[in-house]
Amino acid sequence: MTNERILLSTPHMTGNEQKYINEAFESNWIAPLGPNVDAFEQEIADYVGVKAAAATSSGTAAIHLALRLLGVGPGDTVFCSSLTFVASANPILYQGADPIFIDSELKSWNMCPQALAEAFQWAETNKCLPKAIIVVNLYGQSADMDPIIELCERYNVPIIEDAAESLGAEYKGKKSGSLGHFGVFSFNGNKIISTSGGGMLVSNDEQAIEKARFLSTQARDPAPHYQHSQLGYNYRMSNVLAGIGRAQLEAIDTRVKQRREKFHTYESELNDLPGIEFMPEAEFGLHNRWLTTMLLTEDAPIDRDELIHALANEDIESRPVWKPMHLQPSYEKYYFIKIWEDSLSKKLFRKGICLPSSSSLSAKEQKFINDTILIQMK
Repeated sequence: MTNERILLSTPHMTGNEQKYINEAFESNWIAPLGPNVDAFEQEIADYVGVKAAAATSSGTAAIHLALRLLGVGPGDTVFCSSLTFVASANPILYQGADPIFIDSELKSWNMCPQALAEAFQWAETNKCLPKAIIVVNLYGQSADMDPIIELCERYNVPIIEDAAESLGAEYKGKKSGSLGHFGVFSFNGNKIISTSGGGMLVSNDEQAIEKARFLSTQARDPAPHYQHSQLGYNYRMSNVLAGIGRAQLEAIDTRVKQRREKFHTYESELNDLPGIEFMPEAEFGLHNRWLTTMLLTEDAPIDRDELIHALANEDIESRPVWKPMHLQPSYEKYYFIKIWEDSLSKKLFRKGICLPSSSSLSAKEQKFINDTILIQMK
Protein backbone atom coordinates (compact mmCIF):
# COMPACT_ATOMS: atom_id res chain seq x y z
CA MET A 1 0.00 0.00 0.00
CA THR A 2 2.80 2.39 0.93
CA ASN A 3 6.58 2.58 0.74
CA GLU A 4 6.67 3.69 4.38
CA ARG A 5 6.30 1.36 7.33
CA ILE A 6 3.19 2.02 9.42
CA LEU A 7 4.55 2.55 12.91
CA LEU A 8 2.91 1.87 16.24
CA SER A 9 2.83 5.40 17.62
CA THR A 10 4.60 8.38 16.11
CA PRO A 11 4.99 12.03 17.17
CA HIS A 12 2.32 14.37 15.80
CA MET A 13 3.42 17.99 15.63
CA THR A 14 0.89 20.79 15.92
CA GLY A 15 2.81 23.32 13.81
CA ASN A 16 3.14 25.66 16.78
CA GLU A 17 6.27 24.05 18.26
CA GLN A 18 8.63 26.22 16.22
CA LYS A 19 7.29 29.38 17.85
CA TYR A 20 8.40 28.26 21.31
CA ILE A 21 11.68 26.82 20.00
CA ASN A 22 12.46 30.15 18.29
CA GLU A 23 11.75 31.99 21.53
CA ALA A 24 14.27 29.75 23.30
CA PHE A 25 16.91 30.41 20.63
CA GLU A 26 16.24 34.14 20.45
CA SER A 27 16.56 34.48 24.22
CA ASN A 28 19.54 32.06 24.29
CA TRP A 29 17.74 29.84 26.84
CA ILE A 30 19.07 26.58 25.36
CA ALA A 31 20.32 24.73 28.44
CA PRO A 32 18.08 23.15 31.12
CA LEU A 33 15.69 25.55 32.83
CA GLY A 34 14.21 28.73 31.39
CA PRO A 35 10.85 30.37 30.68
CA ASN A 36 9.45 27.46 28.67
CA VAL A 37 10.24 25.03 31.49
CA ASP A 38 8.51 27.27 34.04
CA ALA A 39 5.49 27.72 31.79
CA PHE A 40 5.24 24.04 30.83
CA GLU A 41 5.28 23.01 34.48
CA GLN A 42 2.47 25.43 35.32
CA GLU A 43 0.43 24.46 32.26
CA ILE A 44 0.69 20.73 33.05
CA ALA A 45 -0.23 21.36 36.69
CA ASP A 46 -3.25 23.41 35.62
CA TYR A 47 -4.35 20.79 33.09
CA VAL A 48 -4.03 17.87 35.49
CA GLY A 49 -5.53 19.81 38.38
CA VAL A 50 -2.64 19.76 40.87
CA LYS A 51 -0.69 22.49 42.63
CA ALA A 52 2.81 21.95 41.25
CA ALA A 53 4.94 20.13 38.68
CA ALA A 54 8.62 19.59 37.97
CA ALA A 55 9.78 18.96 34.38
CA THR A 56 12.32 16.14 34.12
CA SER A 57 14.51 14.47 31.54
CA SER A 58 12.26 11.39 31.47
CA GLY A 59 9.32 9.71 33.14
CA THR A 60 11.78 7.26 34.69
CA ALA A 61 13.62 10.17 36.32
CA ALA A 62 10.31 11.44 37.72
CA ILE A 63 9.54 8.04 39.30
CA HIS A 64 13.06 7.92 40.75
CA LEU A 65 12.65 11.37 42.27
CA ALA A 66 9.28 10.40 43.76
CA LEU A 67 10.80 7.35 45.45
CA ARG A 68 13.71 9.43 46.75
CA LEU A 69 11.33 12.07 48.10
CA LEU A 70 9.32 9.37 49.91
CA GLY A 71 12.48 8.14 51.61
CA VAL A 72 12.62 4.75 49.89
CA GLY A 73 15.97 3.09 50.45
CA PRO A 74 17.83 -0.18 51.04
CA GLY A 75 15.77 -2.73 52.98
CA ASP A 76 12.45 -1.16 51.96
CA THR A 77 9.82 -2.74 49.76
CA VAL A 78 7.69 -1.07 47.09
CA PHE A 79 4.52 -2.54 45.61
CA CYS A 80 4.32 -2.14 41.82
CA SER A 81 2.02 -3.21 39.01
CA SER A 82 3.47 -6.23 37.25
CA LEU A 83 1.96 -5.54 33.82
CA THR A 84 4.01 -2.53 32.81
CA PHE A 85 7.16 -1.35 31.07
CA VAL A 86 10.38 -1.90 32.99
CA ALA A 87 10.81 1.85 33.60
CA SER A 88 8.09 1.64 36.26
CA ALA A 89 10.15 -0.81 38.31
CA ASN A 90 13.80 0.05 37.66
CA PRO A 91 13.87 3.11 39.96
CA ILE A 92 12.93 0.84 42.87
CA LEU A 93 16.25 -0.92 42.37
CA TYR A 94 18.03 2.42 41.90
CA GLN A 95 17.09 3.14 45.52
CA GLY A 96 18.24 -0.28 46.72
CA ALA A 97 14.71 -1.37 47.61
CA ASP A 98 12.87 -4.58 46.70
CA PRO A 99 9.79 -4.59 44.44
CA ILE A 100 6.74 -6.74 45.15
CA PHE A 101 4.64 -7.13 42.02
CA ILE A 102 0.84 -7.10 41.94
CA ASP A 103 -1.31 -8.82 39.32
CA SER A 104 -3.93 -7.20 37.07
CA GLU A 105 -7.73 -7.30 37.06
CA LEU A 106 -10.10 -7.78 34.13
CA LYS A 107 -12.05 -4.54 33.87
CA SER A 108 -9.06 -2.24 33.36
CA TRP A 109 -6.04 -4.58 32.98
CA ASN A 110 -4.44 -2.54 35.77
CA MET A 111 -3.51 -3.34 39.37
CA CYS A 112 -6.07 -5.64 40.97
CA PRO A 113 -7.43 -4.18 44.25
CA GLN A 114 -8.12 -7.71 45.57
CA ALA A 115 -4.56 -8.78 44.88
CA LEU A 116 -3.35 -5.55 46.48
CA ALA A 117 -5.40 -6.32 49.61
CA GLU A 118 -3.78 -9.78 49.80
CA ALA A 119 -0.36 -8.19 49.32
CA PHE A 120 -0.94 -5.82 52.23
CA GLN A 121 -2.12 -8.69 54.45
CA TRP A 122 0.94 -10.74 53.50
CA ALA A 123 3.26 -7.79 54.09
CA GLU A 124 1.69 -6.99 57.45
CA THR A 125 2.10 -10.60 58.57
CA ASN A 126 5.72 -10.61 57.44
CA LYS A 127 6.43 -7.16 58.89
CA CYS A 128 7.47 -5.71 55.53
CA LEU A 129 4.79 -3.13 54.74
CA PRO A 130 5.81 -1.14 51.65
CA LYS A 131 7.31 2.31 51.81
CA ALA A 132 5.38 3.26 48.63
CA ILE A 133 3.21 1.82 45.89
CA ILE A 134 3.55 2.44 42.15
CA VAL A 135 0.20 2.11 40.37
CA VAL A 136 0.49 2.06 36.57
CA ASN A 137 -2.27 3.39 34.30
CA LEU A 138 -1.78 0.97 31.43
CA TYR A 139 -2.09 1.99 27.76
CA GLY A 140 -4.01 5.13 28.69
CA GLN A 141 -6.54 3.85 31.22
CA SER A 142 -6.62 4.61 34.94
CA ALA A 143 -6.50 1.87 37.50
CA ASP A 144 -9.53 1.59 39.80
CA MET A 145 -8.15 4.12 42.24
CA ASP A 146 -10.84 4.36 44.96
CA PRO A 147 -10.28 0.90 46.47
CA ILE A 148 -6.52 1.26 45.96
CA ILE A 149 -6.51 4.62 47.76
CA GLU A 150 -8.66 3.19 50.56
CA LEU A 151 -6.20 0.34 51.12
CA CYS A 152 -3.18 2.63 51.01
CA GLU A 153 -4.74 5.06 53.48
CA ARG A 154 -5.55 2.15 55.82
CA TYR A 155 -1.89 1.13 55.83
CA ASN A 156 -0.54 4.71 55.55
CA VAL A 157 1.35 4.02 52.31
CA PRO A 158 1.79 6.82 49.73
CA ILE A 159 0.85 6.26 46.07
CA ILE A 160 2.97 7.10 43.04
CA GLU A 161 0.60 7.17 40.07
CA ASP A 162 2.55 6.15 36.98
CA ALA A 163 0.49 7.99 34.37
CA ALA A 164 3.26 7.90 31.74
CA GLU A 165 0.81 6.48 29.17
CA SER A 166 -2.38 8.16 30.35
CA LEU A 167 -2.15 11.93 30.02
CA GLY A 168 -5.68 13.10 29.23
CA ALA A 169 -7.38 10.04 30.69
CA GLU A 170 -9.77 10.42 33.62
CA TYR A 171 -10.93 8.58 36.72
CA LYS A 172 -14.42 9.59 37.90
CA GLY A 173 -13.95 13.05 36.42
CA LYS A 174 -10.44 13.59 37.80
CA LYS A 175 -7.43 13.68 35.52
CA SER A 176 -5.09 10.71 35.52
CA GLY A 177 -1.97 11.51 37.51
CA SER A 178 -3.79 13.67 40.05
CA LEU A 179 -4.95 10.97 42.49
CA GLY A 180 -1.74 9.81 44.16
CA HIS A 181 0.73 11.66 46.35
CA PHE A 182 2.79 11.93 43.17
CA GLY A 183 1.86 11.59 39.52
CA VAL A 184 4.31 10.87 36.72
CA PHE A 185 4.06 11.57 32.97
CA SER A 186 6.28 10.69 30.04
CA PHE A 187 6.77 12.73 26.87
CA ASN A 188 8.82 10.16 25.00
CA GLY A 189 8.53 10.20 21.21
CA ASN A 190 5.79 7.56 21.16
CA LYS A 191 3.51 9.11 23.77
CA ILE A 192 0.23 10.94 23.17
CA ILE A 193 2.16 14.22 23.32
CA SER A 194 5.93 14.36 22.97
CA THR A 195 8.87 16.59 23.81
CA SER A 196 11.19 14.14 22.03
CA GLY A 197 12.28 12.94 25.45
CA GLY A 198 11.14 14.14 28.84
CA GLY A 199 8.81 13.66 31.77
CA MET A 200 6.96 15.43 34.55
CA LEU A 201 6.50 14.89 38.28
CA VAL A 202 3.28 16.40 39.64
CA SER A 203 1.82 16.69 43.13
CA ASN A 204 -0.28 18.78 45.47
CA ASP A 205 2.73 18.71 47.81
CA GLU A 206 4.41 21.92 46.68
CA GLN A 207 7.36 21.54 49.05
CA ALA A 208 8.10 18.09 47.65
CA ILE A 209 8.05 19.41 44.08
CA GLU A 210 10.43 22.20 45.06
CA LYS A 211 12.73 19.56 46.58
CA ALA A 212 12.44 17.56 43.33
CA ARG A 213 13.65 20.58 41.36
CA PHE A 214 16.59 20.92 43.76
CA LEU A 215 17.55 17.23 43.53
CA SER A 216 17.17 17.18 39.75
CA THR A 217 19.68 20.02 39.30
CA GLN A 218 22.51 18.14 41.03
CA ALA A 219 21.33 19.26 44.50
CA ARG A 220 23.37 22.44 44.33
CA ASP A 221 23.24 24.32 47.63
CA PRO A 222 22.52 28.08 47.65
CA ALA A 223 26.13 29.27 47.80
CA PRO A 224 28.33 31.50 45.62
CA HIS A 225 30.47 28.43 44.83
CA TYR A 226 29.48 24.94 43.78
CA GLN A 227 28.54 23.20 47.02
CA HIS A 228 26.62 19.93 47.35
CA SER A 229 25.44 18.55 50.68
CA GLN A 230 23.18 15.85 49.19
CA LEU A 231 23.28 13.42 46.30
CA GLY A 232 21.62 14.97 43.27
CA TYR A 233 20.87 14.12 39.65
CA ASN A 234 21.02 15.72 36.23
CA TYR A 235 17.29 15.24 35.64
CA ARG A 236 15.94 18.59 34.43
CA MET A 237 14.26 19.20 31.07
CA SER A 238 15.79 21.64 28.60
CA ASN A 239 14.08 24.90 27.74
CA VAL A 240 13.96 23.87 24.05
CA LEU A 241 12.17 20.58 24.73
CA ALA A 242 9.78 22.28 27.13
CA GLY A 243 8.85 24.63 24.29
CA ILE A 244 7.89 21.63 22.16
CA GLY A 245 5.86 20.33 25.10
CA ARG A 246 3.93 23.57 25.45
CA ALA A 247 2.76 23.42 21.84
CA GLN A 248 1.96 19.72 22.18
CA LEU A 249 -0.09 20.29 25.33
CA GLU A 250 -2.24 22.83 23.51
CA ALA A 251 -3.50 19.91 21.38
CA ILE A 252 -3.95 17.28 24.11
CA ASP A 253 -7.75 17.15 23.97
CA THR A 254 -7.64 16.85 20.18
CA ARG A 255 -5.03 14.08 20.44
CA VAL A 256 -7.17 12.12 22.90
CA LYS A 257 -10.16 12.49 20.58
CA GLN A 258 -8.10 11.32 17.59
CA ARG A 259 -6.68 8.29 19.42
CA ARG A 260 -10.13 7.31 20.60
CA GLU A 261 -11.41 7.61 17.04
CA LYS A 262 -8.68 5.21 15.85
CA PHE A 263 -9.78 2.74 18.50
CA HIS A 264 -13.46 2.98 17.56
CA THR A 265 -12.61 2.37 13.91
CA TYR A 266 -10.71 -0.79 14.83
CA GLU A 267 -13.53 -1.86 17.12
CA SER A 268 -16.27 -1.32 14.55
CA GLU A 269 -14.38 -3.30 11.90
CA LEU A 270 -12.98 -6.15 13.99
CA ASN A 271 -14.97 -6.59 17.19
CA ASP A 272 -17.44 -9.09 15.73
CA LEU A 273 -14.72 -11.44 14.53
CA PRO A 274 -14.42 -14.66 16.56
CA GLY A 275 -11.33 -14.66 18.72
CA ILE A 276 -10.90 -10.88 19.14
CA GLU A 277 -11.50 -8.93 22.35
CA PHE A 278 -10.43 -5.32 22.81
CA MET A 279 -9.07 -3.81 26.02
CA PRO A 280 -12.24 -2.64 27.78
CA GLU A 281 -12.96 0.90 28.87
CA ALA A 282 -13.81 0.65 32.55
CA GLU A 283 -17.04 2.31 33.60
CA PHE A 284 -15.22 4.55 36.07
CA GLY A 285 -13.25 6.67 33.61
CA LEU A 286 -12.15 7.94 30.23
CA HIS A 287 -9.53 5.87 28.39
CA ASN A 288 -7.24 8.02 26.23
CA ARG A 289 -6.57 4.98 23.96
CA TRP A 290 -2.88 5.84 23.67
CA LEU A 291 -2.53 2.42 22.10
CA THR A 292 -5.36 0.29 20.74
CA THR A 293 -4.82 -3.08 22.37
CA MET A 294 -6.66 -6.35 21.82
CA LEU A 295 -6.54 -10.03 22.75
CA LEU A 296 -6.56 -13.02 20.43
CA THR A 297 -8.51 -15.64 22.37
CA GLU A 298 -8.68 -19.41 21.91
CA ASP A 299 -11.35 -18.93 19.21
CA ALA A 300 -8.96 -17.06 16.92
CA PRO A 301 -7.74 -18.94 13.82
CA ILE A 302 -4.17 -17.70 14.44
CA ASP A 303 -2.21 -16.82 17.53
CA ARG A 304 -0.77 -13.48 18.58
CA ASP A 305 2.73 -14.06 17.25
CA GLU A 306 1.44 -15.24 13.88
CA LEU A 307 -0.61 -12.06 13.52
CA ILE A 308 2.38 -9.88 14.45
CA HIS A 309 4.44 -11.69 11.81
CA ALA A 310 1.70 -11.30 9.17
CA LEU A 311 1.41 -7.57 9.87
CA ALA A 312 5.20 -7.17 9.75
CA ASN A 313 5.21 -8.79 6.29
CA GLU A 314 3.00 -5.88 5.19
CA ASP A 315 5.26 -3.27 6.83
CA ILE A 316 2.83 -2.76 9.71
CA GLU A 317 4.38 -2.48 13.14
CA SER A 318 2.63 -4.15 16.08
CA ARG A 319 3.90 -5.58 19.32
CA PRO A 320 2.88 -7.81 22.22
CA VAL A 321 1.37 -6.38 25.38
CA TRP A 322 4.08 -5.62 27.98
CA LYS A 323 5.77 -8.70 29.37
CA PRO A 324 4.95 -8.64 33.11
CA MET A 325 7.74 -7.72 35.46
CA HIS A 326 7.46 -10.95 37.48
CA LEU A 327 8.33 -12.87 34.28
CA GLN A 328 11.36 -10.73 33.42
CA PRO A 329 14.77 -12.35 34.00
CA SER A 330 15.97 -9.40 36.07
CA TYR A 331 12.88 -9.44 38.31
CA GLU A 332 11.68 -13.06 38.52
CA LYS A 333 13.27 -13.55 41.95
CA TYR A 334 10.92 -11.02 43.59
CA TYR A 335 7.53 -11.75 45.13
CA PHE A 336 4.43 -11.64 42.95
CA ILE A 337 0.90 -11.48 44.39
CA LYS A 338 -2.07 -12.81 42.40
CA ILE A 339 -5.61 -14.02 43.05
CA TRP A 340 -5.98 -16.02 39.82
CA GLU A 341 -4.59 -19.55 39.53
CA ASP A 342 -2.83 -18.49 36.32
CA SER A 343 -1.98 -14.81 36.63
CA LEU A 344 -4.10 -12.46 34.53
CA SER A 345 -1.13 -10.30 33.57
CA LYS A 346 0.58 -13.41 32.17
CA LYS A 347 -2.52 -14.26 30.12
CA LEU A 348 -2.78 -10.72 28.79
CA PHE A 349 0.86 -10.84 27.73
CA ARG A 350 0.43 -14.17 25.96
CA LYS A 351 -2.68 -13.08 24.05
CA GLY A 352 -2.37 -9.29 23.78
CA ILE A 353 -1.30 -7.24 20.77
CA CYS A 354 -0.90 -3.48 20.33
CA LEU A 355 -1.95 -2.01 16.97
CA PRO A 356 -0.78 1.19 15.22
CA SER A 357 -2.52 4.04 17.01
CA SER A 358 -0.85 7.29 15.96
CA SER A 359 -3.18 10.27 16.08
CA SER A 360 -1.92 11.04 12.56
CA LEU A 361 -2.76 7.55 11.24
CA SER A 362 -4.69 8.09 7.98
CA ALA A 363 -7.99 6.44 7.14
CA LYS A 364 -6.27 4.71 4.20
CA GLU A 365 -3.55 3.31 6.45
CA GLN A 366 -6.04 2.10 9.01
CA LYS A 367 -8.18 0.42 6.37
CA PHE A 368 -5.07 -1.38 5.12
CA ILE A 369 -4.34 -2.59 8.66
CA ASN A 370 -7.92 -3.75 9.19
CA ASP A 371 -8.01 -5.49 5.80
CA THR A 372 -4.75 -7.29 6.62
CA ILE A 373 -6.16 -8.50 9.94
CA LEU A 374 -9.44 -9.57 8.31
CA ILE A 375 -7.55 -11.69 5.79
CA GLN A 376 -5.59 -13.40 8.57
CA MET A 377 -8.69 -14.05 10.67
CA LYS A 378 -10.57 -15.94 7.93
